[in-house]
Amino acid sequence: MDKELIKELIREVKNSNIRLLSLKAEGFEITIETYKVEEPQAFSMPAKPETHKQLEVMVPSVPTEEKNLHVIRSPLVGTFYRSPSPGAPPFVEVGDIVSPGQVLCIIEALKVMNEIESDVAGRVVKILVENGETVEYGQPLFLIDTNV
Repeated sequence: MDKELIKELIREVKNSNIRLLSLKAEGFEITIETYKVEEPQAFSMPAKPETHKQLEVMVPSVPTEEKNLHVIRSPLVGTFYRSPSPGAPPFVEVGDIVSPGQVLCIIEALKVMNEIESDVAGRVVKILVENGETVEYGQPLFLIDTNV
């Protein structure tokens, strides 16, 4: 087969939509296959970089008019529960006397029930969170009067 004919076949395949050409003639065989290489796509960068505002998390403050009021805060983010199970009596009520290590509530985080214990002895003055409410890290949960 003539070199010029082979070059012409290559040009024709290259300039067409033909992906594969096989030719057999008089003891001669040629296969021409083309591969499409995708051109890299150009993209432009934004003229001005985006700015992100930092969010401030506001944890509600609890007024402690008297120095003998102690705030029990949430040590983690989760769901606040006053009792060990639905229908069970709450761990503590307003007016109850508590001692250090006594369980005050449960906070569920990632399907794990975390018991929150009192770190002081005293009387429960106020429960600051409703049952089933989501609480944030550091959020006040209970006010305990330590002057008992």
